Amino acid sequence: MTSLDRISPLLRSFRVSTSVFHTGPLCGVTTFAARPGRGFLHVLRRGEMTVTHQEPGGRLVHLPVDRPTLLFYPRPLEHAFHNAPTEDSDFACAALDFDGGETHPIVRALPPVIVLPLADVSGLDPALQLLFGEIDQVRCGHRLVADRLFEVVLIQLLRWLLDHAGELGLPPGLFTGLSDPRLAPVLLGMHESPERDWNLDTMAREARMSRSAFADRFRKLLGQAPGEYLTHWRLTVAQQRLLAGVPVATVAAQLGYANASSFSRVFTQHLGSSPRGWVTVQAQAGSLDGAQKATSG
Repeated sequence: MTSLDRISPLLRSFRVSTSVFHTGPLCGVTTFAARPGRGFLHVLRRGEMTVTHQEPGGRLVHLPVDRPTLLFYPRPLEHAFHNAPTEDSDFACAALDFDGGETHPIVRALPPVIVLPLADVSGLDPALQLLFGEIDQVRCGHRLVADRLFEVVLIQLLRWLLDHAGELGLPPGLFTGLSDPRLAPVLLGMHESPERDWNLDTMAREARMSRSAFADRFRKLLGQAPGEYLTHWRLTVAQQRLLAGVPVATVAAQLGYANASSFSRVFTQHLGSSPRGWVTVQAQAGSLDGAQKATSG
């Protein structure tokens, strides 16, 4: 399992950019708004505060934080800090922008918030030492360096989540599948080569399991059948490439479909519109979002 790089193929195809936007103390109540495609990573190395957010049912959750803690919000979730860190605190916040927004595989695989004491996450300390050292000294390029170091912290956190998916009780999905030594090679193969003629026999051989045992294990750990996962992965990749301007016929060929028509049928069946219609809607939504930002600015 240690020889498999389970993160790089994901982050090469679906990037996450990190941007430091606050360091030091906060006053009163600070609210972080939910925005599609935007997440947050907060690191409290010294100090205490109370964090609040609303669950889907509307219940307001109060979470006291009284020790060095990492708060990871991969999904859009409005949250607020109360009695926030004072002058003697080590505190930093970064915004996370996920390529593809809600279609990003990591966003879909993780819960809305993950709160972890820093002492529990092995391997983070060297990067955090560098991060806060850079934050504390204003030098040429320090903000760019801090952004990159926050990206290192994020990758190390994702490594740790993969290694501890079972004990964290993560829901069935990408992380629980990649944490399994039998399924991980199959998932990596699909991620890196979605155009291959993947079928149940091929997948089971890759996992060195019988067809039935493989299908049962896959459904248990991923929450869906192998064929369903492959289709969803192909469509996720397709959405990204269509938004980048790749022609429909080229996307179809790149993802293993016989022709543009067969690809369009699958796309429409799962997403409710043709590939070209979907791109038009996304472009209009992007223009509206840009106009709203300009107005609010």
